[in-house]
Amino acid sequence: MGLTARIRTRDGWAVSHAVVTVADMTGAQVLRAEADAEGAVRDVTPLEPGAYTVIVTAVGYAPAASSVIVTASRRAEVGTVTLARQGGTELPPPGPWTVDPVHSSVAAVAQHLGISSVHGRFTEFSGSIEIAPDDVTKSRVEAVIRAASIDSGNGMRDGHLKSPDFLDVERFPEITYRSTGLTATGSDRWTVHGELGMHGVVRPVDLDLAYLGTGPDPWGGTRAAFRATTELHREDFAMNYNQVLQAGIAAVGTTLKVELDIQAVQGESLPAA
Repeated sequence: MGLTARIRTRDGWAVSHAVVTVADMTGAQVLRAEADAEGAVRDVTPLEPGAYTVIVTAVGYAPAASSVIVTASRRAEVGTVTLARQGGTELPPPGPWTVDPVHSSVAAVAQHLGISSVHGRFTEFSGSIEIAPDDVTKSRVEAVIRAASIDSGNGMRDGHLKSPDFLDVERFPEITYRSTGLTATGSDRWTVHGELGMHGVVRPVDLDLAYLGTGPDPWGGTRAAFRATTELHREDFAMNYNQVLQAGIAAVGTTLKVELDIQAVQGESLPAA
């Protein structure tokens, strides 16, 4: 007897804070039940045979309604109810996530000699993500990059990039980013507003963010994947060095295209190796 249901997101994750309300054909509420930590609803209250409307609500999700017929068994088996994020946007399950640097990359591309590109990456960084449960625009991101971990594939060039002409890693060993807000730009795309601290200068920098999905990993954890891009101008961070060739072309371009491929593990820390 009673009501059973499973409440899930479009990605198949449990919605643990969902509420199921059952109303009869007059609109009167006859049952109200909350989902457990697994998104399951099990209520033993018997229902009179007849037609009912089942409404599922959860903070941050669009309500879902369906009809159910209760037979002589006096039981309503609603099955799986899928909730869509308010506004149609999906996100990972709420709570803390930790960036996995082994399976992530922080890269930048600059123009070289006006005809080709130089690719570099930072090999040492950490970061955390907090997905807000009720208002996703209150989600937060923080990251720290070790400036001296720059790797462009050329030792001499890396030494110059670490020097006072560019990153000046002795004086400014860390590059930091802290988000200040989040704006939806599509069903799975966001603009992350934040502040980037580099070379002793802090400036607002927006990231164009794509959420690529969530799923289990081989080590028993849950991972979410993101890709983010932005453009930086060296002069905005007081890196004004520029060698100009005879043709008037800068040896190294002043615009950097930044590309972030991020995997984050659910939880406040990475699993032990």
